Amino acid sequence: MKALIVLTPTESKRLIAKGVAALPEVTNALKQGTIIVGWGSTNTYVAQEISGETVETERFLAGYIGGGELKVSEGQDRIPPVVLHKGKRVDVHPKDALQTYSRDDVFIKGANAVDPDGNAGILLHNDVGGTIGTAIGILAARGSHLIIPVGLEKLIPSVKEASNTCGLETVDYATGKKVGFMPVMYGRTVNEINALQLLADVNVVHIASGGLDDSQGAITLAVSGDGHNVGKVIEIVEDIKNA
Repeated sequence: MKALIVLTPTESKRLIAKGVAALPEVTNALKQGTIIVGWGSTNTYVAQEISGETVETERFLAGYIGGGELKVSEGQDRIPPVVLHKGKRVDVHPKDALQTYSRDDVFIKGANAVDPDGNAGILLHNDVGGTIGTAIGILAARGSHLIIPVGLEKLIPSVKEASNTCGLETVDYATGKKVGFMPVMYGRTVNEINALQLLADVNVVHIASGGLDDSQGAITLAVSGDGHNVGKVIEIVEDIKNA
């Protein structure tokens, strides 16, 4: 059986969140570890999926692209990142929670770019590296899990090439804020294809990108497999579209 699935960017975020929640390392950390969900539009849905709490999308952002510009949200308007210990929300600053991280703990960070090899790219307006700059050393040194939910609308040819073209002090003009670019090869990216394959035993191929009106930024996927598993995908997608 084969199905063609169109996902708008918002639908992709919801699907990716379901895939992240299904990861073994995430389900394990919900039972016996710590999970930090950093700011990001996709992470809004991830936080809701794994905590069961409603998160305000507009206030769960740091750097983002909007209105045709590179932007940074006002710090006083942001709500804190979500920190869960054994599945319960705790009032602990992420920097403090990171100090206790072990190999079973999970840090979930959004991205602005991903390449065909699964490398992630994160734009930096903060001149000391922002959230990822604070976390990456601890995570890599201790072998903790870094999960990066990122939609295929953010696909670029090469994260390595992109990382060598930016820098706050090397940019003379920007549409909006000047940014640097951090390549992240450590950890695991989760896109729409990964999410579907975590939720059902299917083969998925990315066959088209873009669209008009409310489908700008959409992706189209060809999903194949036995009737039961493709049917499961169709049910998941229809639930997302009806949300």
